[in-house]
Amino acid sequence: MDFFISSAFAQAAPAQPAPGGGLMSLLPMLAIFAIFYFMLIRPQMKRAKEQRSMIAALVKGDEVVTAAGMLGRIEEITDSYVTVEIAPNVQIKLQKQAITAVLPKGTLKSA
Repeated sequence: MDFFISSAFAQAAPAQPAPGGGLMSLLPMLAIFAIFYFMLIRPQMKRAKEQRSMIAALVKGDEVVTAAGMLGRIEEITDSYVTVEIAPNVQIKLQKQAITAVLPKGTLKSA
């Protein structure tokens, strides 16, 4: 008749956690956060800082590339906008954030 009722056996007492066990369980999470910080967050912050300094240093006559890929020469700068000449007598007005790169002088003549 033992096949209808399973036998009950005593269990051993649970093991005591090792000292510092709470810190050891947080260590992998801290390591993952550190990896994300140094591999993703910090480089992105550095690129954003470089972009802000490049936009702040724009002056009339700089040759630039826009986010749309157009090349042009800066004709006028205001607080938020830049007027760029992309062809003779063709000017467009852009937000400063649309400027992605400043080209070396003389690049437009060879393009």
